[in-house]
Amino acid sequence: MRVLVFGAGSLGSLLGGLLARAHEVTLVGRDPHVERVRAEGLRIAGEVSARVEPAATTAVPAERFDLALVAVKAFDTPAAAEALGGADLDAVLSVQNGLGNEATLAEALDAEVLAGTCTYGARLTEPGVVECTGRGEVALGPPDGGESPVAESVGATLRAAGVEATVAGDMPRRCWEKLAVNAGINAVTALARVENGALVDGPAGESARRAAREAARVARDEGIDLSDGAAVEAVERVAAATSANRSSMLQDVDAGSRTEIDAINGAVVDRADGRVPVNETLTALVRGWERERGLREDGEK
Repeated sequence: MRVLVFGAGSLGSLLGGLLARAHEVTLVGRDPHVERVRAEGLRIAGEVSARVEPAATTAVPAERFDLALVAVKAFDTPAAAEALGGADLDAVLSVQNGLGNEATLAEALDAEVLAGTCTYGARLTEPGVVECTGRGEVALGPPDGGESPVAESVGATLRAAGVEATVAGDMPRRCWEKLAVNAGINAVTALARVENGALVDGPAGESARRAAREAARVARDEGIDLSDGAAVEAVERVAAATSANRSSMLQDVDAGSRTEIDAINGAVVDRADGRVPVNETLTALVRGWERERGLREDGEK
């Protein structure tokens, strides 16, 4: 299978590297990471150890691919859709944070777009090297739920490379549960500057649980069967399983980069009509941090 990975950051590089063990993979990312991969290959360290030699480039090749895996930040999805329009794609799988990425991609691309969630932990330690900080699973399926032959084929592609993959018919619920987990973990760890494990039994854990409960309530308002208890259990389970991880938002803050606060806690706020005070507070604090560092455009919240 020919696989294009658009967004060869931490997660994209890890999944692309794992897929390269069995498929022809092209990573699309930024230098100096791409330059190093092109020259020396990609090394995977941590819980998975491998060295692979995917193709690597900074622009989408005008070629045919069986699958495009999209792993960019949510605010870059429109640019990703435009860039991917230059390739001939059979299927697209988003493993991004937030809600609505699949609709943006589907509107621009002539390919079946699938929703995905991923619990693998990843961290770029230096150009050409990605660390797997925790084994996990990719769940995928149609964004609106149900079955799809394309989803079954993509699941088989992942499993052929040793990636744990589940083809699921309940992706709307899974995506909302993932949003609740991210709403509970990301902003709290970023603001407190703590690893995920600090939320298991530390004082910041209650804020994480309250944020997840609020997300679950909004999900139910939108017809998604996600209880408060299930959302809190998911936060606690993920925080414990990834206790040594620094969340993606904490990594962004450490790097002085823009975060995905708009697509995570901000998405909960936008759908809630003012009934989510914890998510409102977390969103305002992270947006304030971004604004002071010139990371938000004029006119943005």
